[in-house]
Amino acid sequence: MRLGACLLIVVCMTVLFVRAQDDSESAVRSKIIALEKAWNQAYKAGDIRALDSILDNEIVLINDDGSVQSKAEFLGSVKTTSNNSQEQQVSPESMSVHVFGNTAISTGVFRAKGVEGGKSYVRRERFVDTWIYKSGKWVCIASNATPVLH
Repeated sequence: MRLGACLLIVVCMTVLFVRAQDDSESAVRSKIIALEKAWNQAYKAGDIRALDSILDNEIVLINDDGSVQSKAEFLGSVKTTSNNSQEQQVSPESMSVHVFGNTAISTGVFRAKGVEGGKSYVRRERFVDTWIYKSGKWVCIASNATPVLH
């Protein structure tokens, strides 16, 4: 009888632990999706301060042309870009987030629409962003974008 009660307690505790873990992962997924959307809006608006808080100081950004940028280079390019082009829309078409402890991987496709050099453009890109929970907040430590050509 005691063995049965102990087994029942262990099973119940395991179920509660798994449920708590699922709830926690769900909250992280929601947070990362919100941060991705905030990143898109900050980029569109040329909001350097917001981008600075979202991106880790050691972030590695791999652009759709294969070039690599540091955080300082990226923020500098946002300042330059906002002077030479007008981003009218940056929005995710699809996104999924996978959580691994204090690390989250976000993947998806986003569409960027705007005017550059007097010419309209629409671009679709697939992205992979890596986030870590650091010093009490989620920050992006790596980003890669690849054009979707089909």
